[in-house]
Amino acid sequence: MKGGWVYIMTNKRNGTLYVGLTSDIVRRAWEHKSGSVKGSTKTHLLKTLVFTERHDDIGNAILREKRIKHWPRKWKLNLIEEQNPQWKDLYDMLL
Repeated sequence: MKGGWVYIMTNKRNGTLYVGLTSDIVRRAWEHKSGSVKGSTKTHLLKTLVFTERHDDIGNAILREKRIKHWPRKWKLNLIEEQNPQWKDLYDMLL
């Protein structure tokens, strides 16, 4: 089975957070950045990819995404800070 990515998009440091799941992180991040996806990420201008986590098994990725979505906001912020303390946009690193 194909793997997956858990990711977090934001509009600014400590701003609105969106936790998502995809099998194609480059395509999905571009969709958010370009505003081609209707919904909360477009409404809140969530265009900065600040967290990525690769899973070889899509089932594990789904479970991880669900867990992170239910975490307190502080835990999500800590997760980002551990991997990306400068809150840099990780999109260019994927290309």
